[in-house]
Amino acid sequence: MKNVTKQQVKDQLGRPLRDIRISVIDRCNFRCQYCMPAELFGPDYAFLPKSELLTYEEITRLASIFIKLGVEKIRLTGGEPLLRKDLPILVEMLSKINGLKDIALTTNGVLLPKYASQLKEAGLERINISLDSLNDELFGEINGRNVGVGPVLQGIEAAKGAGLRIKINMVVKKGLNDSEIIQMATYCKEQNLELRFIEYMDVGSTNGWMMEDVVTKQQIYEILKEHFEFEPVEAAYYGEVAKRYRYKGTDINFGFITSVSESFCSTCTRARLSANGQIFTCLFNGNGHNIRDFIRSGATDQDVEERIKGIWNHRSDRYSDERTEETRIARKKIEMSYIGG
Repeated sequence: MKNVTKQQVKDQLGRPLRDIRISVIDRCNFRCQYCMPAELFGPDYAFLPKSELLTYEEITRLASIFIKLGVEKIRLTGGEPLLRKDLPILVEMLSKINGLKDIALTTNGVLLPKYASQLKEAGLERINISLDSLNDELFGEINGRNVGVGPVLQGIEAAKGAGLRIKINMVVKKGLNDSEIIQMATYCKEQNLELRFIEYMDVGSTNGWMMEDVVTKQQIYEILKEHFEFEPVEAAYYGEVAKRYRYKGTDINFGFITSVSESFCSTCTRARLSANGQIFTCLFNGNGHNIRDFIRSGATDQDVEERIKGIWNHRSDRYSDERTEETRIARKKIEMSYIGG
């Protein structure tokens, strides 16, 4: 990918715009408890009609403008992004944008046997696969569809076979799957997969989040320390979210996403584009900026560029730094199914 002259856009706290997460669809074939609980996202739930979703041309246009403003990395999310028809076409369109350094995808992995090779050929480099347990019964309970682990493991093998770099995401919830920490770590170490332990987060308002359900990074660290020898790894770049460690004597890493117990707001460089074309400046901020209708009204690229710059320049979000019971309850938040994780 070629270099391109970029502007350096910064927010109110001096944080640059470097990453964009793009949700391509709000639908999912799972009903995970921490994201789209089945009792709320039932058979009659009204998902976005196709006309409200950004087209691939609109996504590519916006991505090009974001890259001019300093974005280096794009991650495609959902919902489940592989439910969006012909997603490899979008990957190919995005991978051709000058100045883009990295393109990745977050998925539950079930559809990877069908799409992994196409995605790699289209230009995808990395993939994060969600897997919260290796126990069939428990995993079926978590995903709300009684789907066992097998289809996800097949997806992991398909991604390996296609040559994609893989990370595994495990959301840890107390009393649900915290007993699976060692088993998951062992599996990923044996399979040479990088594991991410993600603290259960208060995203949206439908997952019934409570602080007492959180298993913190320190608690997971202490559990792991009883079974493995590992050492810290220095951050690879400014704004790296994961706190990473390496198993001693190997080149296999694992990491923690600590948005509850150890906030990383001060170096957050990430914007989010929802499936229906709203820009969000924080995962926990429900006040989106409608860019879809703006571009559909005939706005020029320069108009759109100025609009995005204005949004980022005024950003002052630091929710995880400020989280209290009062702010958690009072703050309007967008559901994760609209803007990914």
